[in-house]
Amino acid sequence: MNNKTYAGIPEEFSKQEQAKIVLIPVSYDGTNSLKGPKNGPEAFLNASEKLNLYDIETDTEVYQQGIYLAEAVAETGSAEAMVNAVHQSTKKYIKKNKFVTLIGGDHTVAIGAIRAFNECFNSLTVLHIDAHANLLKTYQGSAYHKNCALYEASQTTNLIQVGIRSMNAKEKTVVDNEKVYYAHEMAVDDSWMDSAIDQMTGNVFISLDLSAIDISIMTSVANPEPGGLFWYETLEFLNKLIQEKNIVGIALVGLSPNEYNASSDFLAARLYYKLLSYKFAEENIGDDYDNSYEGLNQKNNPSKFEDDDEY
Repeated sequence: MNNKTYAGIPEEFSKQEQAKIVLIPVSYDGTNSLKGPKNGPEAFLNASEKLNLYDIETDTEVYQQGIYLAEAVAETGSAEAMVNAVHQSTKKYIKKNKFVTLIGGDHTVAIGAIRAFNECFNSLTVLHIDAHANLLKTYQGSAYHKNCALYEASQTTNLIQVGIRSMNAKEKTVVDNEKVYYAHEMAVDDSWMDSAIDQMTGNVFISLDLSAIDISIMTSVANPEPGGLFWYETLEFLNKLIQEKNIVGIALVGLSPNEYNASSDFLAARLYYKLLSYKFAEENIGDDYDNSYEGLNQKNNPSKFEDDDEY
């Protein structure tokens, strides 16, 4: 990746020290049989450079809050090594009081990110928006696989799943039916947004696989499924969520770019920017940012890393 700054923004808004937002690219698809998501971050960043950075809805230019494009996690060894690298990078920037976001990569990258956020924020809810449940404890002998991406979260956090329309019988034994919103039920129940938000705690991490979006508008994903959320439906839910809860971070995964059609790249880029625009809509550009990081002495989930590790 040759991008020097996110979306080509001026350097004054892209310096780590002043930026409120950090974006970590993770080029990885080692557990996906349909290769392509490792190219997602580069396609996303290239599309971002062509966006108009004024958001009409919020009347803001959120990039002026500062967005630092971190060094990409480019671990090419085992999936476990990649997860550990993501965990370390994510935690490092949380401890620097940043709003940490990630762009993948297949959904395995979320394991390390969720682990870091769960160690740093009390009573964490993970909002998993996806076509797939990803709740297997292991797959082909490994817990570090996209099909297992949310299993750990199901055991250690308040996991809410939205848009699910594909799973296997084993996952049915793990899923919490009170906290999963299946696509076929959402299609006939207008109350699902309020219901899902009501079940969340105050701190929410969003793990959004782009396969959650309707295949008619998001075609370039690694594991497509018929149906899904539409654009304004998605924005309505996310805006409502951000108004009511403290969003502590975001992972956007699953983009598998098509060299002949870049529309999905632009949708992913715009969706990310909309999330930031909603998050910081009421925040003055000159104000200090507080990510409400609780400190490791109050963490929920024991870490394999020592508290005094210097990342």
